[in-house]
Amino acid sequence: MDVIADTSIFLGKFLYDFLESLVYKIIPKTEKNVAGEIVLIAGAGSGLGRQLATHFAGLAAILVLWDINQEDNVETCRLAKEKGGEEVFPCKCDCRNRQEVCRVADQVRKEVGDVTILINNASIVTGKLFLNIPDHMVEKSFLVNAISHFWVNLFLYHFLLLTYKAFLPAMIRINHVHLVCISSVAGVAGINGLSDYSASKFAAFGLAESLSFELATLKKTGIKTTIVCPCFINTGMFQGCTTKYPFLLPILEQEYVAKEILNAILEEQVYLMIHKFLYIALILKQIMSRKMLIAFGDYLGVDTCTASFKRRKKTNEL
Repeated sequence: MDVIADTSIFLGKFLYDFLESLVYKIIPKTEKNVAGEIVLIAGAGSGLGRQLATHFAGLAAILVLWDINQEDNVETCRLAKEKGGEEVFPCKCDCRNRQEVCRVADQVRKEVGDVTILINNASIVTGKLFLNIPDHMVEKSFLVNAISHFWVNLFLYHFLLLTYKAFLPAMIRINHVHLVCISSVAGVAGINGLSDYSASKFAAFGLAESLSFELATLKKTGIKTTIVCPCFINTGMFQGCTTKYPFLLPILEQEYVAKEILNAILEEQVYLMIHKFLYIALILKQIMSRKMLIAFGDYLGVDTCTASFKRRKKTNEL
């Protein structure tokens, strides 16, 4: 009888959720108001992080900008203020260093307040074949692209869940936190020449998805998660990378990606694949044989997309 009851409950919930998602595809959700929200962007010094900062500044959010390069971070701060940001706080932070993340996080909490939107954006890429990647770069890729997400997420998650008695008032007040993970198409499909980057982005995706399920189990329905998987972005990070069929897998412009991410946050989408062809490609990936996948990858140019990759003289960070 338990099986019948459980199955009936599951089918009822599944049908309801399916119809709800179908309705939202036709009638978009009402966008939430982020004015006054404290938005922390890790990796804000350039590229996509900078674009997101300027967009949130235009929505009257309070910005906390983290980057290892303080000079670039201060420039992002200036641009955000030009876009209308009245409260912008640039902080130098090496997200690979747990102690530094905790120290800067405590400073933010004391001087600015409780972060309510957290965007994990910091990334690096080597663009080398697996056997040619220096050992220290493998470690660095995971430290920046995956492990740093643990430390940055941990300070907020720890604050929310560690001690109910001490933090219950704050938990009730802050139960509308939004965690945003910037993963990649390389975080859902392996790509030639990006083995360390792809592995680290798979890890970031897995962390964000697991955390969303944990929070749902804990009935923290006010804490939202958005996981973003874009194709190559024209930030300079993937300079020289090509795509065989741009109408299927284009090199994305920063402005476009930033707007898509912003809309996903405002509409509280859980998953965002950019571009839409990725949804089809991922379905095909699950049903194709290995040989079919290789042929499909060759057709799309996945085997040669990083052949002309040009590594930045500085760190390849978003």
